[in-house]
Amino acid sequence: MQSIEEEEQALEAATKLFCGECEFLKGVVNIDGLPAADRVEIAFAGRSNVGKSSLINALLGRKALARTSNTPGRTREINYFTLGEQLYVVDMPGYGYARASKSLVEGWNRLIHDYLRGRATLSRVFLLIDSRHGIKPNDFEIMEMLDEAAVSYQIVLTKLDKLKKAEQEAIVPHVQAQLAKHPAAYPEVIGTSSVKKNGLDDLRVAVFGLL
Repeated sequence: MQSIEEEEQALEAATKLFCGECEFLKGVVNIDGLPAADRVEIAFAGRSNVGKSSLINALLGRKALARTSNTPGRTREINYFTLGEQLYVVDMPGYGYARASKSLVEGWNRLIHDYLRGRATLSRVFLLIDSRHGIKPNDFEIMEMLDEAAVSYQIVLTKLDKLKKAEQEAIVPHVQAQLAKHPAAYPEVIGTSSVKKNGLDDLRVAVFGLL
């Protein structure tokens, strides 16, 4: 267990990392287009309309680095961002959006699966779950795939500000209990709000700890 001083030092270092230069590198539509595996990378995944782009923008302190839209499923590529010279931040296509064509959905899902199974430098997947709805069947499918591939992942709850206080207090232990049978799941669940900025420091520290 870290001392208060160690926690403060970790937060200071994490804040410095996220205040550094961050740039969009490229959008990848197939596995052959992935950049060189020359640094640690972390990926953000989640169902369409989970608030992924908003969270990435809030986390990085930018207003429009990751594209946001009222239309779910707008992110159709694996989008790579550089954070300094140490880290790739990866914004993955949202999954589970039924209004797209079947062939398009299958293509997105295949891209997601191929990437998550085969990227050696992928240190952790941050799997975003809408706190209002909890873990859905297609979330469990991704979790099971990550378990089988032994890829570390951590649940990040989004839109926490939309819950009442009692609901906020209940959702984290509920989700933690659901992780018990998932061997690749990191046990700590982080609750966040892009609007209220809740949980962002915890998430930054978690990312920094992977470097």
